[in-house]
Amino acid sequence: MRTPIAQPPLRRILHIDMDAFYASVEQRDEPELRGKPVAVGSSKARGVVAAASYEARRFGVKSALPSVTATRRCPDLIFVRPRFDVYRAVSDQIRAIFRDFTEMVEPLSLDEAYLDISRECARGATATSIAQEIRARIKKEVQLTASAGVSVNKFLAKLASDQDKPDGLTVIRPHQVADFVASLPVGRFHGVGPVTEAKMKSLGIESGADLRAWSAQDLARNFGSSADHYWRIARGIDDRPVDPHRERKSLGAEETFAKDISDLAKGRAELAEIAAKVAHRAAEKGVLGHTVTVKIKYADFVQMTRQTTLRDPMRDSGSIAQIAGRLLQDLYPFRMPVRLLGVTLSSLVPEDSEKTMQPSLFTRLI
Repeated sequence: MRTPIAQPPLRRILHIDMDAFYASVEQRDEPELRGKPVAVGSSKARGVVAAASYEARRFGVKSALPSVTATRRCPDLIFVRPRFDVYRAVSDQIRAIFRDFTEMVEPLSLDEAYLDISRECARGATATSIAQEIRARIKKEVQLTASAGVSVNKFLAKLASDQDKPDGLTVIRPHQVADFVASLPVGRFHGVGPVTEAKMKSLGIESGADLRAWSAQDLARNFGSSADHYWRIARGIDDRPVDPHRERKSLGAEETFAKDISDLAKGRAELAEIAAKVAHRAAEKGVLGHTVTVKIKYADFVQMTRQTTLRDPMRDSGSIAQIAGRLLQDLYPFRMPVRLLGVTLSSLVPEDSEKTMQPSLFTRLI
């Protein structure tokens, strides 16, 4: 029998998530784009959508979708080149609003953040009123809308902010946690990706209630080291604090394929899309990286990585994809079909350190 977990003191956490942030900034600044399907990104053959307006999302256009596919789904789609310097400036305005309410702000990206307002609530304010005031100020001062989630921990607050987008506010009070989590499809839970979701459904786990019915031991037998995380989130437990000083040491993305791949050309094409996601995240953070790492996981779950360290930092998607492709070629022919590929950019530095890219003389296998 599992020992009961001691719950931390009750907290009040906000998750603020800007609505279609990049696309909304473009529509704000260019009135002729308002009400039209907009994609921020490149329309080139190898381009990837960085963000999509809600008008475009109705056609199935979403971030990380290849531009060719996006245009096929929405022939009237308007592509706009990203302006990350503008997005960062707007993000700074929004974060300044957050800090008028609390110093306990943990940005996750340019368009979302956690706020711990427990201290403010202890002084008499309500979490709901603070969330309402923050959203009103963003709308008035930045002319953009934000969705907010309010609850007792990060996990629940993030779920809540996604519940009523766009321009929504959802509050999950302590007495509502169990029923709310039980009602959700498992695919909504953080840490449950498409592959894990499919596995859970094959085991009869469709909802939070189904997941909560499984014992810790049974979860461990089927999900290994992730079992404790699934056991906790099925009960709405998350004791991670809001960390205003968190620093990111690396940025990465990976893709688990519905069907294992064996072809080098296919692997390179997949890496190009993954590299675009990494470059996008690096641009969001205003950083560059010295080290590119490729992760490969085979059908038997054996994993290998290769990495190259550059003398000078970089972050453009074409260069990351080119380097990643060379690293993948070093592992070809594959020892068996590949089920997952990933790319990581690390040894991060601020973007003002940008210089000419110079690959180093060494590549090493880990």
